[in-house]
Amino acid sequence: MPPKEVRDRYIKLKGAVHKYRTAYHVYDREDISPEALDALKQELVEIEKEHPSLVTADSPTQRVAGKPLPGFKKVTHQIAQWSFNDAFSEQDIHDFDARVRRMLDGIQPTYTLELKIDGLKVVLTYEGGVLKTAATRGDGIVGEDVTHNVRTIESVPLMLERPVDVIVEGEIWLSERMLKEINKGRQKADEPLFANPRNAAAGSIRQLDPKVAAARKLDVFIYDVAQTSEASPKTQYEELQYLRGLGFKVNSHFELAGSVEEIVAYWKKWQKKSKAEGYWIDGVVIKVNEHDLQERLGYTGKAPRFAIAFKFPAEQVTTVVEDIALQVGRTGALTPVAHLRPVLVAGSTVSRATLHNEDEIKRLDVRVGDTVILQKAGDVIPDIVRVLTELRPKSSKPYRWPKRVAECGEDGSIERIPGQAAWRCVAKNSFAVVRRKLRHFASRGALNIEGLGISTVDALLEEGLVAHFDDFFTLREGDVLELEGFAEVSAKKLVDAIQKVAKSVPFSRLLAGLSLPHVGEETAILLAGNFKTIDDLAVADEETLTAIDGIGPIVAKALVEWFAEKENKELIKRLKKVLTIHSEKISRFNLDILPLSGKTFVLTGSMASLGRDEAKEKIRQLGGSVSSSVSKKTDYVVAGEEAGSKLDKARELGVVVLSEEEFLKLVG
Repeated sequence: MPPKEVRDRYIKLKGAVHKYRTAYHVYDREDISPEALDALKQELVEIEKEHPSLVTADSPTQRVAGKPLPGFKKVTHQIAQWSFNDAFSEQDIHDFDARVRRMLDGIQPTYTLELKIDGLKVVLTYEGGVLKTAATRGDGIVGEDVTHNVRTIESVPLMLERPVDVIVEGEIWLSERMLKEINKGRQKADEPLFANPRNAAAGSIRQLDPKVAAARKLDVFIYDVAQTSEASPKTQYEELQYLRGLGFKVNSHFELAGSVEEIVAYWKKWQKKSKAEGYWIDGVVIKVNEHDLQERLGYTGKAPRFAIAFKFPAEQVTTVVEDIALQVGRTGALTPVAHLRPVLVAGSTVSRATLHNEDEIKRLDVRVGDTVILQKAGDVIPDIVRVLTELRPKSSKPYRWPKRVAECGEDGSIERIPGQAAWRCVAKNSFAVVRRKLRHFASRGALNIEGLGISTVDALLEEGLVAHFDDFFTLREGDVLELEGFAEVSAKKLVDAIQKVAKSVPFSRLLAGLSLPHVGEETAILLAGNFKTIDDLAVADEETLTAIDGIGPIVAKALVEWFAEKENKELIKRLKKVLTIHSEKISRFNLDILPLSGKTFVLTGSMASLGRDEAKEKIRQLGGSVSSSVSKKTDYVVAGEEAGSKLDKARELGVVVLSEEEFLKLVG
């Protein structure tokens, strides 16, 4: 008998999966994302693997998703409908291939690779080449008769090229463009919006009035022959060509693979290319190509042994909060961070997620022990978007904001920043704050001192060799030799690198490295373009600062207060003694004569011909500015390989998207 905590978790998981999958598959309601539902089901599978005695006939893992809605005519499928088992990693595919070869006594099959379209499965029955019925998958045995709506889909042939009796399977889908149009209409009518194209396709095909389905311009891809009165193709690849020959619309991106390496290469390629298509793709379907080998492999209780769905890395998954800790930032601000059970999301393993501030914790009501939905879209930092309270342990307690934090100086005092949701250390120069400031000062985003990484900065601080920014530039080889792991050559190399930077520091880099309140890379560049020296900036008043386009009253007030503090004035004096600070090449006063003047760019993904910093510099040299987020004010989004959610946002807002080639042409 498994431990009680395992049994309790399993029972709660079963209930949650059943609830969410019923909403999704039966009522076309997306209470949580498909990716989050997949994550819950996968955890259920893992528990059942480890504790087989828990498996019961009513487990969601033991049946095909969905059942007919009341009110629709029922259709009993002549050929049972199956769902695929899922793979989430390259190792899963290696295991699948090994399992197939083992069951085939060592025979190495070829595989057909097809895109997994995120839509609604449909089963079409033709008699004498004429469409007789169209049905949803339902529970795999009985589906719903949706012939009246499917007949409105232009890509579904009402009559085939030959008078054949055939049953075929495919996926009904809706384009993203049509989804936007439909949602605009629903918003005007004060109706709930469809969450995604799959949700909209399912809702459209289940309309009682065929005119509604016709107006939504649904589409379909056919991918399988369940039964035919003609000679059956001998392979899956030939089957797709056979379907084309009958007049069905077949997705053209299918390929043959002879090895796991080729499968993975196809999967990776379509991860990058999928967003360029007009329909949603959530993975790759892998099938043993040879039909005689498919028959030898057969089926399990719910899925074929000869096929598997290789899902793209999920942007939403579920995991468990193991702890909530406060992280001290370089300005003394406190950020609550959730420590998570490690989980794979969007292609990388994540064990931390920011909770932003006290108000966000209260809004989510997130607690230690909670099961949460974690989201990571493209290059966006992981974020907890929801707590699944039905899985909450009975012993959980609401998170209470502490009165003191050990890293905030001797007494650990903290305070809430007036007018904000953020908290900060009362002591402005606690060890934790100083450490983060020094790390940032030397980092790539600031002075970019080669060899002065996090561990070296920490070691220098621990040994008392540095306490302020200017201390880096007074270090000598003998000082560095005191650190563990440094010899004469490596010590000299580090000191030389520090001195090299000291001889020529761009004004904007220095401003970015000082940890000025509310000043990031772009604001630092803006300030450096409007003031010749740091002394000019230090005496600027709030009125002068807010006159600069891009500098608001909050930033201006914070800067004036920072430069007014005595310790900061002394710091600037010391830095001027050890650094040669040079002004920026571009003055913000004459930007109007440059070709990209007033244009705002956002970069996403990677470019083959140049790095992101180099691309930013090219934009700035031509008078443009770079932002980290897409908004209505963005002029261009430059989309490289593996572009993230910023590309989706650009399309949503109608922002011009440039390829790498178009961007290079624009910047000359």
